[in-house]
Parts: sequence; C-alpha cells; structure tokens
Amino acid sequence: MAFGARILKTGLAVTLALYLSMLLKFSSPVGAAIAAIFAMQPSIYRSWRYFLDQTLTSTLGAVLALLGGRLLSNEPIAVGLVCILVIMISMKIKRADTIGLSLVTVISVMEASGQWEFALTRYLLTLTGIASAFVINLTVLPPKPHKQYIQQIEKVFSSLSLLLRTAVSDEMKENVFRDQKNALEGSIRALADKYALFEEEQKKLKRAKYSETRKMVVYKNLLASLQKGAEVLEAIDRHYFQAERSEYTDRLFDGHLEQLIKYHESILLKFEDKLKPGVVDADPISLQNDRFLETAIRRYDAEKAGQLRLSIVAAAIYDYGYQLERLDKVADQIHRQTGEEKE
Repeated sequence: MAFGARILKTGLAVTLALYLSMLLKFSSPVGAAIAAIFAMQPSIYRSWRYFLDQTLTSTLGAVLALLGGRLLSNEPIAVGLVCILVIMISMKIKRADTIGLSLVTVISVMEASGQWEFALTRYLLTLTGIASAFVINLTVLPPKPHKQYIQQIEKVFSSLSLLLRTAVSDEMKENVFRDQKNALEGSIRALADKYALFEEEQKKLKRAKYSETRKMVVYKNLLASLQKGAEVLEAIDRHYFQAERSEYTDRLFDGHLEQLIKYHESILLKFEDKLKPGVVDADPISLQNDRFLETAIRRYDAEKAGQLRLSIVAAAIYDYGYQLERLDKVADQIHRQTGEEKE
C-alpha cells in the first residue's frame, strides 16, 4: 500500500487525541485514539458531517448504556440487547456509518455497570478523538478532491488507451492484460466513489453555485466516458475472439478504436486548454461512428460462428463514441462560457 496523506493524518490524529486525553487527565486515553481512527474522513465536509452525526449517536449510546447498566447490570445478554437497540435506532435515523464507534461507547459504559461518571468520561473521550481527527484533516494537507479527481482521470485514461490500442490486435500478454484491466476497473470504481462524494456535498448545499453545478456536469461526463471505454474492453474480452472474423474485420475494429482514442485524448486536451482554436476533425466523429456500425452490421454473416458476438462489441464501441461526442459538446460549451465570462 502506498503511503499517502490520509495515512499520515490518521497517525497524527491518533497522536493528538492521546496527548489531549493525557492533558485532560482521562484515565484511559485509548478510547480517544479509537474515535480518531474512525473519524478520519476523505473530505472536510464529511469530517464535519461525521462529527455532528457521531456526537448524536454517541450521546444516544451513552444514555442507553447508562440506563441499561442501571436497570439490567452488565450481564452479556443485557449488553447485547442494548447494542441491538442502538443499531436499530441508528439505522432508523440514517446514521448507520456511526454504529461502530457508538457500540464501543455502549460496551465501555455498560462494563462499568452504568456509572454516570464513567459514561461522561467515555463520551468526552469520543468527542476528543473526533475533534482531533477534524482538526488534523482541516489543517494538515487538507483534501483537494477536485484536483485529485482530474489527475486520476488523466492517469486512468492513459491506462485505458493502452489497453484499447492493444485489445483487438492482441499484442499484450494475456496475464499482463488481465492485471492491467483489473487495475483499470479498480481505478474507475475509485473515481466513481469520488464523484459520489462531490455529488453528496452539492446536494447538501442549499444553493450550489452555478460554477459548481457546471463542474459536476464535466466530472460526470469525464467519468462516463472512461466507463464506456472500460465496457468496450469487457465486450472485446468476452466476445471478440470467440467470433470467426477476417483480417478486414480486425482492421475495421482496431482502426475505429484508434480514432476514438485519439478523439478522447483531444477532448481531454481541450478541457486543459492546450489545443489551438478551431482544431476540429474534417470528418465529424458522429459520421465515422455511424459508418463503422453500418459497416460492421453489413458484414454480418449468419453462417460464420459467433457473428452476433461481433455485433455486441460493435455496439459497445459505438456507445463509447457517442459518449465522447457528448463529452466534446460539454467541452465546447465550457469554453464558450469561459470566454464570455472573460469578456
């Protein structure tokens, strides 16, 4: 596993939580360290949201544990029943991600048979750990998810273009291709998770700025284009080599994929404002895409084995090209709006 900012910040948050606990003279600072580990989140917004949610559920857990310890003592079955109750309530109020730390609080408080002094100490330890994680996340290498997202897009496209360029020609060793393909799928899932984080933050804003909304449209289409490219790889892997085909068919599919990859690359350069104005393909990609699909269908031969499989691959490639057209339109629109804003 690569050493990253989040790993460093988790260690710092644990350290800060332990020092604060000793400064406040808590008898057992371990609880604060555990809370700090749970509370380290990938964004400032999520850290703040987690702080509020965990404060609510920890308060609930401490109160229920205090009552349970008083009324039911600390018998194992009593601890289990209170844990079940806390889980049910947390899920009911849609705070499922805070359950783990809340249960730690419940078990610790009930172990002391519901003594309110211990319950209060446990509660303060939890808050200390959560607050430590929030402070570290805010001050030490604060997350820059938008910049990281674009960097990941470029990195994933580089892997995708290599795999697409060698998929039909079958130049790459099979085990290497599998490893690269699995890594690509993992990277795209990570991008999808990051996009979901952006979407979550925007939905929580009562009035999102127009620039933020526009940025989300760009991110969504950038991600969708990579996903469509990955679907092409999957279709080729599952269907292409199982079909009987000619050299012309290989050239047709490989050639069109090369055009789409170059088109995808030029769109990314357009977003980065690295292309000269008016650099447009004389033959629009939509026409090339339509021509490719028509040719692939026209050459369909029911007597040859696996011809329907080639149709599935052709459809996936066409869909990839169509998504790239949409991405290109978004890029053009962004450039026009940016130009108007400068004027």
